[in-house]
Amino acid sequence: MPYVSLNPTTNAILKTFPGWDSGRLMAALERTRRAQMEWRHTELPARARLLQRAGDLLLERRGELAALITLEMGKILREARAEVEKCAIACDYYALHGADFLQQEPIETDAGKSYVAYEPLGTVLAVMPWNYPLWQVFRFAVPALMAGNGCVLKHASNVPQCALAIEAVFRDAGFPEHLFTTLLIDAGQVADVIASPHVHAVTLTGSELAGRTVAALAGQHLKKCVLELGGSDAFVVLRDADLEFALQMAVASRFQNCGQSCIAAKRFILVPEIAETFLEMLRQRVDALKMGDPADEATQIGPMARLELREELHRQVTDSIAQGARALLGCAPAARQGVFYQPSILDHVTPKARAYHEELFGPVAVVIRAPDELDAIRIANDTPFGLGSSLWSQDLDRAERLSRDIQAGCTFINGMVKSDPRLPFGGIKASGYGRELSYHGLREFTNAKTIWIRALRRDAGERRNVDRRH
Repeated sequence: MPYVSLNPTTNAILKTFPGWDSGRLMAALERTRRAQMEWRHTELPARARLLQRAGDLLLERRGELAALITLEMGKILREARAEVEKCAIACDYYALHGADFLQQEPIETDAGKSYVAYEPLGTVLAVMPWNYPLWQVFRFAVPALMAGNGCVLKHASNVPQCALAIEAVFRDAGFPEHLFTTLLIDAGQVADVIASPHVHAVTLTGSELAGRTVAALAGQHLKKCVLELGGSDAFVVLRDADLEFALQMAVASRFQNCGQSCIAAKRFILVPEIAETFLEMLRQRVDALKMGDPADEATQIGPMARLELREELHRQVTDSIAQGARALLGCAPAARQGVFYQPSILDHVTPKARAYHEELFGPVAVVIRAPDELDAIRIANDTPFGLGSSLWSQDLDRAERLSRDIQAGCTFINGMVKSDPRLPFGGIKASGYGRELSYHGLREFTNAKTIWIRALRRDAGERRNVDRRH
């Protein structure tokens, strides 16, 4: 099946790429494995220097890479540039700290010497989505390569040019040929890759359904698996929140990348004391967002990435309205060329509505009204997902206590949820398992290997007897 690069702003086909047959695929996996077997012996400072060079190349090419992201999936240009820059930051971070994270860990035992060594697993398959076509890949690949692994990438089918551009960055930075390989394959071929003896682990960022499928395949073949799946992040506004600041972050968190982010604020949970004021101010700010060409620096909302994604989002919205939610703003496709959807707010969402339970992956804010602060936390947890969350309050002690009761991979107090190379990133429940980033992510694809050493001391008589026997 060919890969089609299509511009969601104009619906024009940009390029097509032929898909790989099984022979080409298996040959590529074998080449990556051979490259990794040599790479694992590369000294840590040499690995770090290549990562530093990859970061430099990203900054040198940020204009063309950002334009490519905008063309292929519709991200507004300034957000695309920020994505490229974030990839460079990750390269720099692991170039600086990766060797320390991989140092052997001495442990006192009854041995003369014992320690834990962090050794690479081998080749890691990454199945990656389109919404952050560079960042999602670099946040897995940079620590995996620093740890001594090889990488093969099955990227989303609508961003093939981004996928090939990533491979070019690593190749041009001086990494060994074939150590990082983009596979132009379809979803049906992923099972063969996981089954291959040349692949030793898998990481996926995507839907819950895709995660269940990949996890089952990885389990069948006894291969390590890390999953970052969907999210329906709670944005809990308490009665003493700084509303101006919370609103600024609410709009940024819900509507950046046209709302197509796993860690976007999706459920705005409001207590009675601030609900009406917050909601009216939110409506005004969302209504003022400028929709348009994502290549225009003034644009704040671009198109969604694909037509079928917009159609599914609108079904969720219309079903939720039929189930009792109220359309406060938008809640319809935009009447213009391209895959645009109006920035929208659904109010009075209750457990009867799809929007209460499901992830809405697009520019729609879901508002849920809580009778009090304790119930706000209950509502925050009343979801199958557990990726990110945020609390907004000026009473930091109370907010910190409440944060410990939220079931999620992270809780940000008075801050927008984000991934950061310094912090572990991942979820619980239906949002997946395992961690990316920080030293936790670096060690996910290593063998924490115990080395135990005892020095043997024999007396002279013993040594003579051994000598006679041999």
